[in-house]
Amino acid sequence: MLKRNRVINQIPGTINYTGTRAENTPVSYQLIQYDSNEMKEEQPETFLQIQPFKNKVTWLNVNGIQNANILEKIGEKFQLHPLTLEDIANVQQRAKVEVYPNYLFFVFKMLQLDEDYNLNSEQFSFVLTKDTLLSFQEKEGDIFDPLRQRLRTASGRIRQKGSDYLAFSLMDAIVDNYFVILEQLNETMETLEDKTITDPDQETLQQIHKLKRIIISMRKSIWPLRDTLSRLYKDADEYFSESTLPYLRDLYDHSLQLIDSVETYRDILNGFLDIYMSTINNKTNEVMKVLTIIATIFIPLTFIAGVYGMNFEFMPELKLPWGYFAVLGVMALVAVIMLVFFKKKKWL
Repeated sequence: MLKRNRVINQIPGTINYTGTRAENTPVSYQLIQYDSNEMKEEQPETFLQIQPFKNKVTWLNVNGIQNANILEKIGEKFQLHPLTLEDIANVQQRAKVEVYPNYLFFVFKMLQLDEDYNLNSEQFSFVLTKDTLLSFQEKEGDIFDPLRQRLRTASGRIRQKGSDYLAFSLMDAIVDNYFVILEQLNETMETLEDKTITDPDQETLQQIHKLKRIIISMRKSIWPLRDTLSRLYKDADEYFSESTLPYLRDLYDHSLQLIDSVETYRDILNGFLDIYMSTINNKTNEVMKVLTIIATIFIPLTFIAGVYGMNFEFMPELKLPWGYFAVLGVMALVAVIMLVFFKKKKWL
């Protein structure tokens, strides 16, 4: 049996496509080639138009991976293993890394939080060689525009480095975006905490559960990310230069911070649920206390009214001209005494 997490020999084959196969799905390409002096950016109609440049870093980003025929042709051109093509096509992969004889393959999950707080997850696959980086994503639109701008303006050190540093920069952008999402969640949780304590309602409970689902989804993406970065740092050093390895180590440390934050947020949200239930119970208890006090006050009053509601003929108070007012006075006095007693006991 082949070991998927170790070096795999190159063997021929085709894609075992378990996703939605769409032969006519449009595929777009973005090609960036650069060195320290110049940069070339274009959007070729087909990857066959790509001409490698000597001593330049080549980054080919492929948008749309549902077309299995195109993936197979890309695999033939760049000599990619069929298992790599299968993992690219099947977008339910966990973050992982695999070392092949002539390239390094790794998968990340790119997360984005929209305005309605829906967490969108997209698989981002990388193929890294000495001078070339291939990246595959499910659809157009990503979080790498600041990185592309740095390449265009030659700001920072990225144009001075090779394809390994470019791969690190893309991974770093993905990881940094996790922190951005967590910061958004933190701001929402602060507002939600005040509402949970002061005036919780059904909408508050729904928001808590929605945030919990987001945290759980992020947790599923971040835990494999830690192991992937650890393997990249320890086992894939032949594809990363000595100058890039410290950045990978720093990226691994960031993944640990993400794990700590996600676990903390999950505990906080569980605490929100406890606070919500406690607050609702307290409100219910307050209502029940008021109702109980009202019922307790009316118990002796009901007794008095019941006694004088009996249809006996010889009841001495019935003939008194002031009897009705006397009974009302007694009932009022009983109610006042009971209210004073409850107040003294601090039940009110």
